Amino acid sequence: MKIWQFSEQAYHPAFQAPGAMRVTLPQHLCDPREAGRLLNRYLDEYMLADELGINIMVNEHHAAATCMSTSCMTTLAILARQTQNVRLLALGIPLANRSNPLRVAEEIAMVDCLSGGRLELGLVKGAPYELFMSNRQPTGFMDRFWEAHDLILAALGNEGENFSWQGKHFHYRTVSMWPRPIQAPHPPIWMTASSATTARDYGKLGYTCATFLSGSVARQVFIGYREAFAAQFGHQPSLDRLAYLCVVACANDRTEAFKRAEAMRSYFTTAARCDPQFRNPWGFNSVDANVRTLLAGPAASRPRMRNGKPLPVDGTIEEYMNAGLMFVGTPDDVYEQLAAFHEETGGFGNLLMMGQAGELSHEDTVDNLTLIAKEVAPRLAELPDNPLEVRYEAVG
Repeated sequence: MKIWQFSEQAYHPAFQAPGAMRVTLPQHLCDPREAGRLLNRYLDEYMLADELGINIMVNEHHAAATCMSTSCMTTLAILARQTQNVRLLALGIPLANRSNPLRVAEEIAMVDCLSGGRLELGLVKGAPYELFMSNRQPTGFMDRFWEAHDLILAALGNEGENFSWQGKHFHYRTVSMWPRPIQAPHPPIWMTASSATTARDYGKLGYTCATFLSGSVARQVFIGYREAFAAQFGHQPSLDRLAYLCVVACANDRTEAFKRAEAMRSYFTTAARCDPQFRNPWGFNSVDANVRTLLAGPAASRPRMRNGKPLPVDGTIEEYMNAGLMFVGTPDDVYEQLAAFHEETGGFGNLLMMGQAGELSHEDTVDNLTLIAKEVAPRLAELPDNPLEVRYEAVG
């Protein structure tokens, strides 16, 4: 199993402000000098991950104190220059919100060149609330997404003459990539899924499929992916094609580990603070997805604990652990919890680890990452490729 360090690079001094943490949070609450100090601190932690042999994952969000990383590729351009060893994952770039996908392709190629060919590329739908900052229409959203996807891959992989692009949403007289990426035809592609239905789409393409904080649903996502991949390619995918994102709090004793987990729990409580009118703009989700949400009720989007009950937003650390969102304890504890979850889900080859989240301090983050790299990672690398026989039951 490969491990990737991930942090949303939050501006946690604003967490005590009342109301939403996204869209409507007034920017006067941000001290730019403190923001700069925090951003440099998060970069230092990514550089430590490189020294420890932990791969790096970066995301992006907009108009949110929960995530100051407003451009995957800007952050990764810095890290491409400052790191030497590990893979760099952008997960991800919200394509349909971009008015100029060719510019996205140019940034991808530039970072791949700067890194010596270490970039991995996550193309994502993005968060619904971010439509209000990009000023893009929610209707036809996925149609724009897939056209942008096709254009970016065509530009990155072109080794012949320049070409023009006349699509439904995007028009270019000349597509000319300078530089073009080192990795041919393009860096490895990742996408994210929260249901088996979406995972099947990515399985047909052979892309790496990641699921974020989905708990028991991860097994269904992975089954859907395996089904589609096997039908398309005639064999089962390697575990390298599957990834799970969670929060990990590790310390030499359990009391300290739970203190760290408590500091990280504010990631969950603040991320949920978004005004209802921004959560599901009309046309953003499919009719089927909206029907399922309406039938399931207010708790539809909440992960489930092992007893089937929805996880409360303000749940305890034990409840977050029970739901498979947090893995907490000594190195032995964390390894055993992750190994059990690996088996429950049928196996995955990439652990997207939030080794820093919420209000966890720099000192605690350094110790957390160091313990995981030295005492947990070597054991996770030895997990079996096929921890159990996966039954391909119908999942939706």
